Amino acid sequence: MKILTKWLRACLPDLPISDTQLAEDLTLRGIAVEGVYDLGSGNGSLYEMDITTNRVDAMNHYGVAREAATIYGVELKPLSFPLPAAQPAASPFNIQIEAQDACGRFTARVLRNITIGESRDWFPGAEITTYFALLEQKKISNAVDATNFAWLAMGQPTHAFDLDKIEGGIVVRRARKGERLKTLDGVERILEPEDLIIADHAKPLGLAGVMGGWDTMITPSTTNVLVEAAWFEPMAVRRTARRHGLHTDASHRFERGADFNAPPIASALVSSILLANGGHLEGDLVDVRVPAFQARTAERPSVSLALTEVHRLLGTTIDAEGITASTVETVLTALGCNLAPSGSASWQVTFPSWRLDLDREIDLIEEVARVYGYNRFANTLPTSGANVLPIPTAEMENTVRSTLLAAGFHEAISSTFCSAAEAALTAPQPGLTVPLGNPLSDEAGVLRPSLVPGMLAMIAGNLHRDVSDVRLFEIGTVFSGTTEKVEERPAIAFGAAGAVPNQSALHASRAIQFHDLKGVVEQVLERFQARTRYFDRFPADAGLTPPWLHPYRSARVNIDGLTVGWFGQLHPREASARKLKETVHVGEIYLDRLYKLPLRKPSARDISRFQPVRRDFSLILNQGIPWEAVDQALTALHIPEFVEWHVREVFHDARLGLEDYSLLLGATFQAPDRTLREDELQGFQERIIAAVGKAGARLRT
Repeated sequence: MKILTKWLRACLPDLPISDTQLAEDLTLRGIAVEGVYDLGSGNGSLYEMDITTNRVDAMNHYGVAREAATIYGVELKPLSFPLPAAQPAASPFNIQIEAQDACGRFTARVLRNITIGESRDWFPGAEITTYFALLEQKKISNAVDATNFAWLAMGQPTHAFDLDKIEGGIVVRRARKGERLKTLDGVERILEPEDLIIADHAKPLGLAGVMGGWDTMITPSTTNVLVEAAWFEPMAVRRTARRHGLHTDASHRFERGADFNAPPIASALVSSILLANGGHLEGDLVDVRVPAFQARTAERPSVSLALTEVHRLLGTTIDAEGITASTVETVLTALGCNLAPSGSASWQVTFPSWRLDLDREIDLIEEVARVYGYNRFANTLPTSGANVLPIPTAEMENTVRSTLLAAGFHEAISSTFCSAAEAALTAPQPGLTVPLGNPLSDEAGVLRPSLVPGMLAMIAGNLHRDVSDVRLFEIGTVFSGTTEKVEERPAIAFGAAGAVPNQSALHASRAIQFHDLKGVVEQVLERFQARTRYFDRFPADAGLTPPWLHPYRSARVNIDGLTVGWFGQLHPREASARKLKETVHVGEIYLDRLYKLPLRKPSARDISRFQPVRRDFSLILNQGIPWEAVDQALTALHIPEFVEWHVREVFHDARLGLEDYSLLLGATFQAPDRTLREDELQGFQERIIAAVGKAGARLRT
C-alpha cells in the first residue's frame, strides 16, 4: 500500500525526524517500508509498504501515524470531525440487522440538499485534491472521493447511497436464492443464500462489505444521501467476495477484521466532506449494534500483565536502565491500551478495539519488545535444563531417504493441501478427509490424506516442461479424521517416468517398468526386519485396488499381515486427466506401519578362506508359481553353508507344456571353517530339492 509522509505529518505536527529515518524505524518495528520515493516540491515522500494481514489497523495513514507517535513519543492528533446541528427528523431512519451472525454494527446518517460535484481541499491536513494526486488516486465526485478518503485516512470502508432510491429502510440480511443485483462495476450478479447483502424493503442494494449496487449509486442529480459505515464479520465478507470473484479495498479490510468502534467516526468524516459543499443533516446518527460482536471485539476482557514476566521473557537489554514500568505504560498507552494498576508493577490491560490481533499477555509483551526495539536486546543464548532427545523415527526416516537417494530418486516437497476431488481419489480411508474452514482456493480446500496428489502434480509439472526422466520421492505428513479430531501420520510417495539409466554400453536404455519400481520398494523394505513380506493384487472387479492405480499393473505391499502400501502404473484415466502421454509409475508406503518394525542391523563376518562350491538346479514350475514361493522355501531351510542362491535363467518352451516354464537355480555353498565334503553337499542338495518340491517345483529331466 502507498502512504504519504505529508499526510502522516499532518497527523503528527511535532514529528522530529526525516522521512528516511522514519521509514527505517517503522521497518525495524514490523511496519515494513519497502520503498521510499521523494515527491519533491515540499510534498515529502511516498512509502511503498508491506503490512502483514494481522495488522489491518496499520493499513491506513492514521494507523501508521499512531505507530510513529508511539515510537517517538509525540502527540497524535485525535480523530474528531465535528458536524453542524442536525435538523429534526420525523422518525429515525429504519435500520434492521437480520443477519446477526454476520453484521455486528451498522450506522446510517441522512444528509439533505447535498450538491454533488468535484472534490476540493477540505481544510489543511485534509487536502483531498493534493493527496489523491500524489497517490495517483482517481477523483470521481465529492461523494465517492469522500468514502475513498475515509479508508485511506483511517482504514474504515464506508458507502454513500442515493437516499431517494431506497424504498422503506435498510435491512442487512442473507440473499434469497435467485435475487439479482447489478453492482457498481456494471455486472449483474445472481445471488445465493450464502451472500451477505444490504437491501431495502424491496430489493438488494449492495454486497455487504464488498461493493455497492448500481441502482442506488450517487449521480450528479443526487440531492439526498445516506452515509453508511458498518462492521461486518470477516468470514461472511470473504465468502461473498470469493463467490463473486471480487476483491475490493473494502473487502480487503473487512476480511482481516475492521475496528468495531470506527463506523461513527468514519461516518462523521464522510458527512463533513459532503456538507462542505452545502446541505444539512437530518436526524441523529442511527447506530444499531449486535452485543455479541461488540463483546468479542471492542469489549474484550482485560488481561493481567506483570513487569516480572516482561523481564523473564525478554531478557537483558543493552541499555543499563532496561524496560521499566514507565516504559511498559508509555508504549501500551500510546498503542491505545488502557492500563489499570493491579499491584506492584502489574496491570489489568484493556485492548483497543482496532487491535484484534492482541488477545493474551504474551501479545502485550511482544508489543513492548517491538516498540522498544529488538536491536536493543543483548545477544544471549536461551537456556534449558532439558536434555535434547532424538526423534524416535529419525534413524528410520534417514534410512528410507538414503535408500531412495541411492536408487537415483530426488527428494521433493509438495503442498500440504489438495482439492476435495483429489482427496476422494487417493484417501486410504474414504470419508475421513479433513476440509479446511478457510481454504485459499478450491484446489487447496482439504488437508491431504495422501502424498499421491502432490507427487502426481510434481511429475506432471516436470514432464510438461520437457524433463524426460523423472524419479521423485516425498516424505511427509498425511491427515485423516474429522474437523474436530485430526490424525497425522507419516508417509512416503514415490514416482518415476522415462527411461532406466543405461548401465552398460552394450544395452540400449529402456522405459521404466513395473518391476523397476518393485525393485526399489524391495530395497526400502529390506532395511527393516519382518517375519513375512510379500506383494499381491486383487481382481479388477473387487474394488480393493486404489482407483489411481492400473488394476492389472499394480501391487499391494504386505508386511507381517498388514497392508503398508501400494504401487504400480498410474491408471490411464488419471494419466489422461493430467495430459500425461508417458507411462508413469507411482506408489505410497504408510510409514507409521513400517516404522513399527526394527531396522535391520548390518553385520559383518569373516570371509571364508575355503573354496566355495556352486551347483545348478534345473526346475520346472507351473506358470502360477512365482519365484517368491521358491525363495521363501529356500530361506526356510536355514542351512548356514547355503550362502547364496539366485535365478540364472528362465526358459519357456512348448515341449514343457503351455502351463509350465523352466527355471535354472544357481546355488553357492561355503563353510567358514572347512572344505565341504561331497556327502555334505549331497545332503544339502536333497534338502533343497525337497524344499522346492513342496513349493510346487520339480527337477527337469
